[in-house]
Amino acid sequence: MKRESKKNKLTEEDIKRYTRNFWRVLIGLVAFAFIFIFAVRLGIFGKLPSFKDLENPKSNLASEIITDDNKILGTYYVHNRSNVKYSELSPHLVHALVSTEDKRFYKHSGIDYSRTITVIFHTLTGNKQGGSTITQQLALNLFSEGRAKNIFKRIIQKFQEWVTAIRLERNYTKEEIITMYFNTVDFGYKNTYGIKSAARTFYNTTPDKLDAQQSAMLVGMLKGPGIYSPVRYPENAVKRRNQVLANMEDQHFLTPDEFTKFKELPLNLDLRISSYFEGLGAYFRDVLKDEIKKEFKRLSITKADGTPYDLDRDGLKIYTPINFQMQQYAEEAQKEWMMKVQRDFDRQWKTRDAFKGENAKLLISGMKRSDRYRVLKNDGLSDSEIEKAFQVKVPMSIFTWKGNVDTVMTPMDSIRYTKLFLRNAMMSMEPKTGYIKAWVGGINFEHFKYDQVKQGTRQVGSTAKPFTYAYAIDNGISPCTPIPNHQRTYGNWSPRGTVQGGDPITLKNALKYSQNYASAYLINEVGASNVADLTKRMGVTSNVPNYPSIALGAYDASVYDMVGAYAAFVNNGTWIEPTMILRVEDKNGTPIYEKAAKVLKVLNSETAYAMVEMLKGVVDGGTGSRLRWDPNFGGLKNPIGGKTGTTNDNSDAWFIGITPELVTGVWTGAEDRGISFSNMAYGQGAAAAMPVFGLFMNKVYKDNTLTYSKEDFPLPPGGLTRFNLDCSQYSSFHGTSEDPPLDDDRLGF
Repeated sequence: MKRESKKNKLTEEDIKRYTRNFWRVLIGLVAFAFIFIFAVRLGIFGKLPSFKDLENPKSNLASEIITDDNKILGTYYVHNRSNVKYSELSPHLVHALVSTEDKRFYKHSGIDYSRTITVIFHTLTGNKQGGSTITQQLALNLFSEGRAKNIFKRIIQKFQEWVTAIRLERNYTKEEIITMYFNTVDFGYKNTYGIKSAARTFYNTTPDKLDAQQSAMLVGMLKGPGIYSPVRYPENAVKRRNQVLANMEDQHFLTPDEFTKFKELPLNLDLRISSYFEGLGAYFRDVLKDEIKKEFKRLSITKADGTPYDLDRDGLKIYTPINFQMQQYAEEAQKEWMMKVQRDFDRQWKTRDAFKGENAKLLISGMKRSDRYRVLKNDGLSDSEIEKAFQVKVPMSIFTWKGNVDTVMTPMDSIRYTKLFLRNAMMSMEPKTGYIKAWVGGINFEHFKYDQVKQGTRQVGSTAKPFTYAYAIDNGISPCTPIPNHQRTYGNWSPRGTVQGGDPITLKNALKYSQNYASAYLINEVGASNVADLTKRMGVTSNVPNYPSIALGAYDASVYDMVGAYAAFVNNGTWIEPTMILRVEDKNGTPIYEKAAKVLKVLNSETAYAMVEMLKGVVDGGTGSRLRWDPNFGGLKNPIGGKTGTTNDNSDAWFIGITPELVTGVWTGAEDRGISFSNMAYGQGAAAAMPVFGLFMNKVYKDNTLTYSKEDFPLPPGGLTRFNLDCSQYSSFHGTSEDPPLDDDRLGF
C-alpha cells in the first residue's frame, strides 16, 4: 500500500511537470508563430505589398481601343486583361464563385480558420484539399509570381497570403475583393486574363450578361484552366460546370428546377479569339499604337512617377472616332469586290509569267525582305546558300480569300504567290470634324502587315487633277472657262491622253472627263509651283515636286493625305487634320491626352463649292458614272462627287468619293508597280477601286442606325457671288488651233 501511494504521488508530480512543459511548449509555439508572422509582416522572408500597392495593385492591364459607339475595337496587351466594376458583374458570377470557392466568404475576415484547421487535418491524413479563401487567392494572384513548388517556400508563401489577405479585408469591401479577384484570374486560353476578357473570348458578351450556366462554366475553369478548358476538354468542362451549378443549388442561389434545366444545356461557346491580327480594324489598331507613342513622347506625357506609359500593361482607355459598324461595312465591301477583282487578275496571269525580264528582280527583293532571309543571314549562310534554301519545300500557311490554307511549297514560290495578290486600302472620314470613321489598311493583316492607308504611298494619277483646277478657280478662272484640249509639248514634257468633251473644253468638263491635255495646259498657265504649294497646304505630306506633270498625278501620296485634302473641298475650303484619336484615359478614367486637330483655311469657300460641283459632274456622266447605273451598288442616286485615278500601265487604281458628310478614298494595286492589269477595262480606277466605295456607301445608307443624309451639298456661307456654275448660259467657244489666252473676256463671270 505504501509503495502504491508513492507511485501515485510520483504520477501526480509527473502530470504537473508534463502540464508545465505543455504550456511552455504551447506558449513557445504561439510566441514563435507570433514572431514568425511578425517577421513575415516586416518582409524578412520576402517583400509584402505596401498600403499604396494595395490601393493600386500592379497587374498587366490591356489597353482598350474604343469606338464612337462605345464598342471595343481591340486591345493592346501582354496579358489580355481588362478591368470591370462590381456593378458590371452578373449576380450569377458572384453566386457561382462564392458557392464553389468560399461558402463563408461574407463571414470571415480573410482567413476561414475552421476550414483551415479542417484542411490541415485532411492533408495530414493524406486527403489533400484546398483551403484558401477568395481573399487569399486574390493575394496570390496579385502579389506573387504564382504558387511556389518548393514546400518550404510554399509554407512561407502561405503565411504571406494570410497576412496580405487580412490587410486586404481591412482596406476593401467584400464587393471590391470579388471584383479584384475576377479582374486578376487567368483562364489559361489564348492569353485570356480577367472575367471581361473571358466573357468576350468564350461567349462574345460582357460579364454583366452572363447567365447561370455560362457563369458556372467560367468559374469552374478556375480550378484547372487546362483540364477544364471547354475548347480542349469539353466533357470535363461540362462536368465541372455542373458541379458548380450543384454548389449554387446547395447554397440556394438556384432552385432545383433551374439546376436541372441548366445542367442539361450544351456549352454553346461563341469563341472570339483576341489577337493583333484578328478582329476589325487590325491595320488601324497597329498604326494607332505608333501614333499614341509619338504623341506621348512629343508632349512628354508620363505617369506620376515620371515613367512612360506602357500601352500593353497600363490599362489605358483609347477613345477613337471609328464607328464599329462602318468599319465592318468597309471591310466587307473590300472583301466582296477584291475577291472578284482577284479572280480577274488571276485569269490574266494564268498563262503568263509575271516575273520574267525586269520583274525577275522582284523575286530577289522579296526574298531579301522576308523574315526567313534575315534568319538565315544571321545564321551565317551566304546568298547562294540562302537562294538554295528558298527552293526547298517547307510547310506553311498561305492566305486565300476563303481563309488560310496549310500547304507545302518552296519559300520562293510563296513569294511568287503573294506578289500576285492585289492589295487594297480604304479610309472614310467626316470632312467637317476630321473624324475617321473607317480604316482598312490592307487585305489581311496576318499575312500582309504593311498599312497602305497612312504608312504606304502610291502614285495618285488623276486624283491629283482637282488641285490644279482648285488653284486656277481660286485665282479667278471660272469653271466655265474653255481651255485648249489637244496634245502639245511643254519643254521636254509631252503628256499623253485622249480627247473627250471637245477642244476647247471648259474646266468643268475637263475634270469631268479627266482630260490630260487640258490639265497639262492649265498647270502650265497657273504654275506648277503654285499647285504644289496648294497641294501641300491641303495636307499632302509626301514629296510634291514643282513639275508640270503633277497635274496628272506624277507623285506618290497616301490614302490618308488624299482623303484629308478632298475633305477641304466639302468643308468650305477648310482643311482639318484627319483624326485617329479623340482622347486617352488612364486605368482610373482620368484624361491624360486629348487630340487638338490642326485646322487651316486653304481655299475660298466659293472655290471649294465650285470644286464640289465639278466633282459631282465626274459621277453624273463622267468617269465615275458607274456609281449611278451599276446594280452592285444598290442604285446610289443621291448627290455624290468623286474622282477616279489610274496610273501608267494600270499599276494604281484610285477613287476618292465625296458626300456632304463623308469623304472616302480607295486604292487598289499589287505590292510592286511592275505587276498590274494588262488593260484598262479591269485596271482603271472606275473598275478596281471605285466599286469598293459604292458597296461601302450602299451599306452605310441602308443602316438606319447611321444618320448620314442623302441631301445635296449646301451652298457656301453667303451663297455664290464670284461666278455662275451653269455653263449653258455662255455661248460655246469657237477657237482655232492656236492657244487662246486666259483673259477676263472668257472667265465666265
